[in-house]
Amino acid sequence: MKKPLLLLLGMAWCTAVWPQSSCTSDGQPRALTLVERFLSADCVECWSTPPTDALPATAARTLVLDWIVPGSQGDDAPLAAAATRDALLRLQALGQAAPATTLTTQHAVAARADIRVRVAQGLAIADYLGARIELRAPGPKTGQPPWTAWLALVEHIPAGVEGTPIARNIVRNLFQPTWNMRRTLSKTERFNYTELRPMRFAEGARPERLRLIGWIADAQGRVLGAAQTVCLRS
Repeated sequence: MKKPLLLLLGMAWCTAVWPQSSCTSDGQPRALTLVERFLSADCVECWSTPPTDALPATAARTLVLDWIVPGSQGDDAPLAAAATRDALLRLQALGQAAPATTLTTQHAVAARADIRVRVAQGLAIADYLGARIELRAPGPKTGQPPWTAWLALVEHIPAGVEGTPIARNIVRNLFQPTWNMRRTLSKTERFNYTELRPMRFAEGARPERLRLIGWIADAQGRVLGAAQTVCLRS
């Protein structure tokens, strides 16, 4: 990555533009559910047909991601432009095969007040967005496998736009921080991790629609905490 771009992104976080954009998870109610919808890039009907899986009753506190999975038709697939191999990585982590049509997974977010996930985004510059994920937690107990952090850059597509009958959060990029969560802490210490980096988004994505969704999972895939940015323009 070119140094001028990194410098420009760093400046975007330090200037007055950052508080004016105010795209963070601060002040949002704790997420209760994480829903992931996987659509095969081969299945154009899957995009234009409402899913049969209803969102939880607590939809206002549900985070939703839409993954477009590469299909058997490759670049000729109807949804190939939005497909990402990150979807295959996520399916592998969930122990699921790539669907021929659609697959929906739902994860309850653990009710743990001692775990806090925060996400924030800066300006979109060229085809990059400044992204931050933070974790405040006591960390895994001695001998337990470390947790995994996921940070997804999504584009929010409103219902009725671009042929979708429902609102979607299309995953445009994925980042997994490498945090040393095996180090020993004293009884009074807490894990305090922050990762700031530029994330690239696909050509054609509209910067004003971009959001971040981040979550932490344990070795069994249970979601321990999750958060999404909400942009409040001044």
